[in-house]
Amino acid sequence: MADIKEVTPLEVEEMMNKDNIVVIDVREDEEVAQGMIEKAKHIRLGDIPEAAPELDKSKDYILVCRSGGRSMKASQYLDEQGFKVINMQGGMLNWKGEVTI
Repeated sequence: MADIKEVTPLEVEEMMNKDNIVVIDVREDEEVAQGMIEKAKHIRLGDIPEAAPELDKSKDYILVCRSGGRSMKASQYLDEQGFKVINMQGGMLNWKGEVTI
């Protein structure tokens, strides 16, 4: 299994300005209702296998959850499917940027 690259929330903020980056929030609906990263795409962890065929393999995906564990699972799955993925360390608990509700 490949080592999944991890970046800090601050690095995610800097990377989000690039066109090729898509942030995917894998938390549950009630967690996302408390706020998520602006422009993030919400796909619950359990829905990742079903949603994967609709994702664009030419893009880079940053995966986010509450603390970094579930997003790492999603990152590993998508990595195995041939996607370019990065996990955000510490998840939303460490996010200091803007959120949308």
